[in-house]
Amino acid sequence: MPQKFRTGIGQDSHRFLLPDSSKPCIIAGLIFEDAPGFNANSDGDIVFHAICNAITSLTGVLILGDIADELCLKHGITDSEVYLKEAMKTLGKQVVVHVSVTIEAKKPKFKERLLAMRENIARVMNLSVQEVGITATSGEGLTDFGCGDGAQCFAIVTTEEMS
Repeated sequence: MPQKFRTGIGQDSHRFLLPDSSKPCIIAGLIFEDAPGFNANSDGDIVFHAICNAITSLTGVLILGDIADELCLKHGITDSEVYLKEAMKTLGKQVVVHVSVTIEAKKPKFKERLLAMRENIARVMNLSVQEVGITATSGEGLTDFGCGDGAQCFAIVTTEEMS
């Protein structure tokens, strides 16, 4: 029987809070000191949220807006790592074989933290670091993200269905 691969795409974006906010900026599960936190009910982790949305596009199970909202609003769980772990449980026979992430933001600075971000995504999703790719761009001021008002992430998740 031929292998069955599927690909899902997800997106997420959030505006930054005011610079004097005490909420940390969390992206791919890591704290970035050089930017304020996101205007979101949860920690606003755009990377984990975009991956959750990509998984939703594969499974049809609404993670953000349903499972995550219940965890956040009813149980006070704001850690997006928990949402991503819940999303992974919905995959059934699909096994993630690759995750690709691209971020647009003027801040924070990502270059020195790309490997740590890949390692953390791999840890949460039970992948090898080689199965996680990340790119980041400043956007050169063409959008609100490139002007420093917030950050945006797109994620592509590729799965192989196991029999």
